[in-house]
Amino acid sequence: MNTSSKSNMFNTAARPITPPPRELPETTLQLTPDQVKQFEINRLRAKARQREKEQKASTSSTTLNAHNKRPLGITPASSNSPTASKPLKRDSRLGAYFEYDLSKMVNSKGGFLLEDGNEIDEEVRRKEKERERQRARQNLDPPMHLDRAMNPKCSECQSLDIDQTFKKVFGCLVCKKCQNEKPEKYSLLTKTECKEDYLLTDPELRDEELLPHLLKANPHASTYANMMLYLRYQVEDFAWKKWGSAEALDAEYERRTAEKKKKKNKKFEQGLKELRKRTKEGLWQRRKDEEHKHLFGELQRGLDGQSQQVCHSCGFTIDVEVM
Repeated sequence: MNTSSKSNMFNTAARPITPPPRELPETTLQLTPDQVKQFEINRLRAKARQREKEQKASTSSTTLNAHNKRPLGITPASSNSPTASKPLKRDSRLGAYFEYDLSKMVNSKGGFLLEDGNEIDEEVRRKEKERERQRARQNLDPPMHLDRAMNPKCSECQSLDIDQTFKKVFGCLVCKKCQNEKPEKYSLLTKTECKEDYLLTDPELRDEELLPHLLKANPHASTYANMMLYLRYQVEDFAWKKWGSAEALDAEYERRTAEKKKKKNKKFEQGLKELRKRTKEGLWQRRKDEEHKHLFGELQRGLDGQSQQVCHSCGFTIDVEVM
């Protein structure tokens, strides 16, 4: 007997099969189609009952799939099975530590100043580029001449190392060293300082022919208007011409300060007067509300023939003369 015949025999013994139908002799009675159908149904029911008995008799508690294999499953850690995965013990030599749940952590961008492309406003970006373009026009350095005599020199120390920004914006030939040594002449003033200290107006400060100004990025926000800086000696010269002299400017400043203080005191007095008025009206109304109003009842005739009325709340009695 060869190997293939042996394997077929073992497979037949391990799994029951339905025997082929027997050939009936011709003398047997012919069955009707209904009877054949009933026989087939009974045969299938018997096979199903046999299959159920085999499953119950099976000692394995694992359910097999359609391919007669164990399904893929996860063994819990709490199971007593030797194949169950158990949690690893932490090494005590590592010391104390904090365990974080990364699934619940939120990125607040506290460590990195990143901006998503969707969050950037196009209008804000346009304003920033416009401010940068305005400042870039003033920062262009002119070319230098090969002849030293043709190059501009500092008006204070005759140095060739002049500040090109001051030359282009203010028309002032001065070097960085002289700027730092003489701040009372070459320091820069903001627009607010010019308005408050030298009493200049917005139209005057915006006129570049009268007062040229340097544009700098606004320190509060990049989208705000550029900061306008003015050269101190140019602002003082224009202010002396406007007010006549430095003493006249100081007198006008003192007058405006006194007038401002007077208006402030007047406003304070007006508010205090209104507060006193409201307080008096409140006290008068409160006292008026607290005044007792008598509620007299019906006339009561006494034994002497006089009539009286008594207040229900306080018991005050008055004599009433009946005509």
